[in-house]
Amino acid sequence: MASVSYSEELTCSVCLTIFTDPVNLPCGHSFCRQCISEVLATQQHCPVCGTAVALEAANLPTSIVLKSLAEKAKAKPDKGKQPTAELAAVCPEHEEKLKLFCITDQQLVCIICRDDEEHEGHQFKPVKEAAASLRKQLEMFEQCTADDIHAVESLADAQKDEMFKTRERSQQLLTRISKQFEEMHQFLKRRENEIKRELKHKEEDNVDKMRETFQATAVALSESRELKEKVSSVLKITESESFLKSWTEGKRKGALKHLFRPRVNELQVVDSSLSLGPYESHLQFFMWKEMLQVIQPRAELLRLKSNSQDVVVSDDGRSLFCRPKTHQAFGTGFGMQHDSFFGAPPSHSFGTATYYSSNPSGTKATEDLESASSVSEFGAGQHYWEIEVGSRNYWELGVIHNLLKYDGVKYTCCGPNVTTELEFRNRPKKIGVYFNFSSKELSFYDADTMTHIHSVSAVFVTTPVSAQINIQHKQPDHSPVTVCWY
Repeated sequence: MASVSYSEELTCSVCLTIFTDPVNLPCGHSFCRQCISEVLATQQHCPVCGTAVALEAANLPTSIVLKSLAEKAKAKPDKGKQPTAELAAVCPEHEEKLKLFCITDQQLVCIICRDDEEHEGHQFKPVKEAAASLRKQLEMFEQCTADDIHAVESLADAQKDEMFKTRERSQQLLTRISKQFEEMHQFLKRRENEIKRELKHKEEDNVDKMRETFQATAVALSESRELKEKVSSVLKITESESFLKSWTEGKRKGALKHLFRPRVNELQVVDSSLSLGPYESHLQFFMWKEMLQVIQPRAELLRLKSNSQDVVVSDDGRSLFCRPKTHQAFGTGFGMQHDSFFGAPPSHSFGTATYYSSNPSGTKATEDLESASSVSEFGAGQHYWEIEVGSRNYWELGVIHNLLKYDGVKYTCCGPNVTTELEFRNRPKKIGVYFNFSSKELSFYDADTMTHIHSVSAVFVTTPVSAQINIQHKQPDHSPVTVCWY
């Protein structure tokens, strides 16, 4: 134990090594001259007790005793290390070996510490046993950490792959967009050239007819002027016999009447008949209609089927309207299994059965709902259709469990356990519905302006999927909902 105290007394509290040129401050604490010089350069007090120091470090006398002891300690390095090692395993308070580990406080203690009031009721283990237990825990933690690192690395790799896929997908879409726009540009350019050529041909045909008339007028004008000059020349002859002879010589009988016929009656200005018909005023509309024949894919040409006895589908399968009820109607709200979706004439909003499934008490509107769905079903890919909703005061459009609803007052988008009220500046007349099977995203659009209305995640939709329409029964029904065909 003496060696431990001996080593402590020879240690500078600033550099924590054995003294080099030790000096004593007036307060009694000792330091290396270099160490205390650096301290006193920034503060004029002892770094241990805080006592003010007026002297400079250079004026402090060297402690001969400490210097001698320090030199002896440095001269025996092998023995000098032993107290340091022992110091690490000795209780600083009781100078006993640290043979126990306090599990409660998570610290090394000696036997005397174990019996102190400070550790009363604590759990203890021998150092080796505690070290073995901790080592086992750390080894397990190391393995868990390694597994976690591997899992996180896998996530990072997966995220990197998704980033690459996103960039690759974006590039594919850019290429597809460029190709589709190029096809439209080529179509429009080809039609532009064709219409321009047609216009040029009509221009040439009209000008040719006008040129013929113009040449005829030039000939008639020349002949009339020549005749006028001849008549003027004959009129200057005063002698009657010479006058008559000059005029009648070489002229056949009856030629005089033909000669003096009004030439203007034989001529007529050819008016411009240049016209391109509807291309003059409705060029863009006609081009749009023509482009529909070459655009792929187009809106789905849905045909409807009735799911209720009180609704009728038109012969072409496009329109849905109500007929007089023959029995008590029952609700087909969002909780019902509606298979399809269809369009309607000019209208305003979207309805959803889910909205009413959350209202089990029901309303008059839900009690009078009639249902229809598309004959065709979709199991993959991307699909778009348009419904003209007309002047109906209630309708629901979409797919099973995900509907856009209009109740005459507000628009609501409904899905399983989710209802979102929507606001519109204008009342949509046609509703476009887009469903992407890969992303399970259902989107609604104002089909007249192609303005996005709302999108929902249709993750609960199962395949196959059909378009669905719910309408409120009305009689007479003069405004059927209609699937738009292009």
